[in-house]
Amino acid sequence: MTLSKTRAARARQTPLRGKVKPGLSTRLAGLVPYLFISPAYLLFTVFILLPLLATVAISFLNWPLLGTPHATGLKNYVDLVHDSVALKALRNTFLFTILTAAAHLIIALALAMGVRASRSRIVQYFVRTAFVAPFLMSGGVVALMWGGLMNHDFGPIAYYLEKLGFNPPDFLNSKVWVIPSLVVVDLWQTIGITFIFMLVGLQSIPAVLYEAARVDGASAWNRFVHVTLPMLSPTALFAIVISFIGAFQTFTWMEILTNGGPGNSSLSMVQYVYRSAFQNFQLGYGSTIGVMTLVVLLLFTLVQFGISRWWVHYERM
Repeated sequence: MTLSKTRAARARQTPLRGKVKPGLSTRLAGLVPYLFISPAYLLFTVFILLPLLATVAISFLNWPLLGTPHATGLKNYVDLVHDSVALKALRNTFLFTILTAAAHLIIALALAMGVRASRSRIVQYFVRTAFVAPFLMSGGVVALMWGGLMNHDFGPIAYYLEKLGFNPPDFLNSKVWVIPSLVVVDLWQTIGITFIFMLVGLQSIPAVLYEAARVDGASAWNRFVHVTLPMLSPTALFAIVISFIGAFQTFTWMEILTNGGPGNSSLSMVQYVYRSAFQNFQLGYGSTIGVMTLVVLLLFTLVQFGISRWWVHYERM
């Protein structure tokens, strides 16, 4: 009796040999992570991937918005290459984007360093709130507000410049001043986000690096050049890419403030997409412009990440 009980106990303790097939509950448990991320994939597919694929497909069609589409192959792309208005819109967009991205980087860095140097928490909170608040405003409201401020006939900017003895130009109706004026409007609303990026980047730089530089006798300028800029370069790369993409897709300022004028001097690529597709009712040609805009943004992003290896420095502790 004792021998039988001992064998039975050993049998219970001995693990089963061979591979045990997972049960239904185990397989369902493995699907749980995919169920959690499925809403994000669904939204991405419905609102980004499918419209993108549809835009590419429509770009090969001659599709009057209220008519029947016809396949045209690469004709829309050939027409786009020879479209002088599209080339002018591309030049305007690049000029606006480069000025905006450069101003974002320089001004945001200066503001972040000023706030970082301030020892007053009240000043830090006030400045952060003051510069981020415009970003929460509607783009249409901002455009109307600046349209009134820059109005040549009754705007306060022109009025006070005249009082100071200057001869102010018609900012929004001058081929020379229209792009810089739109850059100012864009900076006023969006500089706060780049400022926060730079401020966070400065706060993440280890203080021990500055202390070591001081011990070695480095001046404030040398500490900025050899410590701040290299350590801030990953944040700067992110800010440049985000600013470029955002500025390249700008539509509100051009549409509300200038309507692309004067003489298409402020016409942007996104605005030209809107005109071609929904004002001229050429959905196929508008899709072609949209695809080329996406290609330009993609190429710029790839180039930036490609050359970043020569100027972006990642901390290795």
